[in-house]
Amino acid sequence: MATTVRLPDSMIEEAKRLASINMRSVPKQIEYFYMLGKICEENPDLPMSFIKEVLAAKSEMVNGKVTSFTFE
Repeated sequence: MATTVRLPDSMIEEAKRLASINMRSVPKQIEYFYMLGKICEENPDLPMSFIKEVLAAKSEMVNGKVTSFTFE
Protein backbone atom coordinates (compact mmCIF):
# COMPACT_ATOMS: atom_id res chain seq x y z
CA MET A 1 0.00 0.00 0.00
CA ALA A 2 1.46 3.33 -1.03
CA THR A 3 1.17 6.36 1.22
CA THR A 4 2.10 9.94 0.50
CA VAL A 5 4.53 11.40 3.04
CA ARG A 6 5.75 14.98 3.21
CA LEU A 7 9.49 15.31 3.71
CA PRO A 8 11.69 18.40 3.70
CA ASP A 9 13.13 19.29 0.29
CA SER A 10 16.65 19.08 1.72
CA MET A 11 16.04 15.48 2.79
CA ILE A 12 14.71 14.54 -0.66
CA GLU A 13 17.70 16.20 -2.37
CA GLU A 14 20.13 14.27 -0.15
CA ALA A 15 18.24 11.03 -0.85
CA LYS A 16 18.41 11.78 -4.61
CA ARG A 17 22.15 12.37 -4.43
CA LEU A 18 22.85 9.19 -2.49
CA ALA A 19 20.39 7.17 -4.55
CA SER A 20 22.29 8.01 -7.73
CA ILE A 21 25.62 7.11 -6.12
CA ASN A 22 24.26 3.79 -4.81
CA MET A 23 22.23 3.01 -7.96
CA ARG A 24 18.92 3.01 -6.10
CA SER A 25 15.65 4.79 -6.73
CA VAL A 26 14.82 7.63 -4.35
CA PRO A 27 12.09 5.57 -2.60
CA LYS A 28 14.50 2.65 -2.20
CA GLN A 29 17.14 5.01 -0.77
CA ILE A 30 14.62 6.31 1.77
CA GLU A 31 13.68 2.70 2.65
CA TYR A 32 17.39 1.99 3.16
CA PHE A 33 17.74 5.01 5.48
CA TYR A 34 14.72 3.81 7.45
CA MET A 35 16.07 0.26 7.74
CA LEU A 36 19.50 1.47 8.92
CA GLY A 37 17.96 3.85 11.44
CA LYS A 38 15.70 1.13 12.82
CA ILE A 39 18.55 -1.36 13.13
CA CYS A 40 20.77 1.25 14.82
CA GLU A 41 18.07 2.11 17.35
CA GLU A 42 17.48 -1.58 18.11
CA ASN A 43 21.24 -2.26 18.45
CA PRO A 44 22.84 0.89 19.91
CA ASP A 45 26.03 -0.95 20.89
CA LEU A 46 26.85 -2.05 17.30
CA PRO A 47 28.94 0.24 15.08
CA MET A 48 27.35 1.37 11.80
CA SER A 49 30.18 -0.24 9.83
CA PHE A 50 29.36 -3.63 11.37
CA ILE A 51 25.66 -3.24 10.57
CA LYS A 52 26.44 -2.35 6.94
CA GLU A 53 28.75 -5.39 6.62
CA VAL A 54 26.05 -7.69 8.02
CA LEU A 55 23.50 -6.28 5.57
CA ALA A 56 25.94 -6.73 2.68
CA ALA A 57 26.61 -10.34 3.72
CA LYS A 58 22.88 -11.02 4.00
CA SER A 59 22.36 -9.62 0.49
CA GLU A 60 25.16 -11.80 -0.87
CA MET A 61 23.61 -14.86 0.74
CA VAL A 62 20.13 -14.09 -0.63
CA ASN A 63 21.58 -13.57 -4.12
CA GLY A 64 23.60 -16.79 -4.07
CA LYS A 65 27.01 -15.06 -4.00
CA VAL A 66 28.45 -17.24 -1.22
CA THR A 67 30.41 -20.45 -1.03
CA SER A 68 30.50 -22.89 1.84
CA PHE A 69 33.51 -22.95 4.12
CA THR A 70 34.94 -26.25 5.35
CA PHE A 71 36.94 -26.42 8.55
CA GLU A 72 39.94 -28.70 8.33
